[in-house]
Amino acid sequence: MSEPSAVLAPVAGTVLALSDVPDPVFAQQIVGSGIAIDPDRSEQTVVAPADGRLLKLHPHAFVLLTAAGKGLLVHLGIDTVQLDGAGFELLVAEGDEVTTGTPIVRWDPSAIEAGGRSPIVPIVVMDSAPDSVGGAASGSVRVGDEIFTV
Repeated sequence: MSEPSAVLAPVAGTVLALSDVPDPVFAQQIVGSGIAIDPDRSEQTVVAPADGRLLKLHPHAFVLLTAAGKGLLVHLGIDTVQLDGAGFELLVAEGDEVTTGTPIVRWDPSAIEAGGRSPIVPIVVMDSAPDSVGGAASGSVRVGDEIFTV
């Protein structure tokens, strides 16, 4: 068994339990275990939470495949797929190898909220058992703070 690896905060804000996310797919951990961050309401650059390869990259979400073979989903806001990329600026390309802290996408959570959508950011280990992440953070986090281990 390999050592647990740290997953770092891709955005600054306040940590929430997935059960507090206003979307049943995340709240019931159907996609996997993790946490969510209620982001600070200012323009932010979302960064890679770990080293890996960008398996999927959409303006509102990305999946990072770590060296350990874990898929990390970072979803920027709830129902933001409906925006067709408006309000998001991609800074990398699908398939890119990135290191922890690499800028991935720029967005403004306050603009998402002003448009009537939740800006909450779930960070999920795909296909993991419910409540299976270790050492989940709480309270306020800055970009790059450890939020859990996988």
